[in-house]
Amino acid sequence: MKYSNRLYQIALTQLFGFGPKKTKQLLHAVTSITEIFETSLTELSVLTGFSVEILTKMNRTAALCIAEDVLNQLVKNNIGIIFYTDEQYPRRLKQCEDSPLVLYTKGSLELNDAKFVAVVGTRDASEYGKRICNELISQFKGENLVVVSGMAYGIDIYVHQLCIQNEVPTIGVMAHGLDIVYPSLHRGVAKKMLNDGGLISEYPPGTNPDKEHFPMRNRIVAGLCDATIVVESKAKGGSLITASLANDYNRDVFAFPGNVFEPNSEGCNNLIAENQAHLITCGKDFIDKMGWNLSVKHAVQKPLFPSLTDEELSIVTRLQKKGIMNIDVLSTELKIPSSKLSVLLFQLEMNGVVATIPGNRCQLV
Repeated sequence: MKYSNRLYQIALTQLFGFGPKKTKQLLHAVTSITEIFETSLTELSVLTGFSVEILTKMNRTAALCIAEDVLNQLVKNNIGIIFYTDEQYPRRLKQCEDSPLVLYTKGSLELNDAKFVAVVGTRDASEYGKRICNELISQFKGENLVVVSGMAYGIDIYVHQLCIQNEVPTIGVMAHGLDIVYPSLHRGVAKKMLNDGGLISEYPPGTNPDKEHFPMRNRIVAGLCDATIVVESKAKGGSLITASLANDYNRDVFAFPGNVFEPNSEGCNNLIAENQAHLITCGKDFIDKMGWNLSVKHAVQKPLFPSLTDEELSIVTRLQKKGIMNIDVLSTELKIPSSKLSVLLFQLEMNGVVATIPGNRCQLV
């Protein structure tokens, strides 16, 4: 029986014993997703390197049945879907080895053009933490910047509310299916977020907010973003997991210092003391440390730089659009080998067009 490509994509996420990493190995070993479901297990074993025993246990028939039900639920609940190979799939998240194969979405989401910042913190937000959030989000107003958080009690939901008030696009990453909102108290905020931002989950409709889903959710929060900001945190907590993941993904992490006698400040103070986060004290501080200069618009045209080659111009144009960029990411996006890109960047730096900055990054001067 022939199925739609979208149904096969959903079914990939339902194969028993196959998480994102192993499933990507399957996907990269075949020329078409249909081969994973229609080729004999013996042939598939030859193609992929997985044993017939392991491939048998993944139960393709059951995965396809589940996928049919999920597809019906997506239509019923007006939920969108983005697959790993779709152009709309967030490029930052795709760089993470454990990124999900499928993202379920609600709202008006553009996941690639703007700057993305995760703002997270304790569920037991203090007035000090809320004051930080107020100042921070007010600095993001009117800029091409999206704020990501986890829709949890405390700092998360307060950040989402402030974004709505300040007309800053905001995205909530959920630890359950998008047919519900948990906590239910946050339904009103979630509905408003759909107008400028929205909701994302790797879990299909019908998935409950089970405890083990929340740490998994945090890797998406970190992976979606250029940087993660921890507002306040106890010595242990989900926001520290997000910060750790962001560091693992080679993303910038920032934290606000706090009173050494307050439990809510212990996590942030530890991050700073252990060089796991940059210390910041305000929104402008964060923007300056990222080197974004969001309000300054570069207008680079070839006539202004008549000596630029086409390859040099492609670098300048990409930096004009993206701002500060990791050099390895720039190499991948422009399909220029790293060794050649280093030479080009050096020449541009000597001409005063580009500056290289710590962290293997570069930006326009």
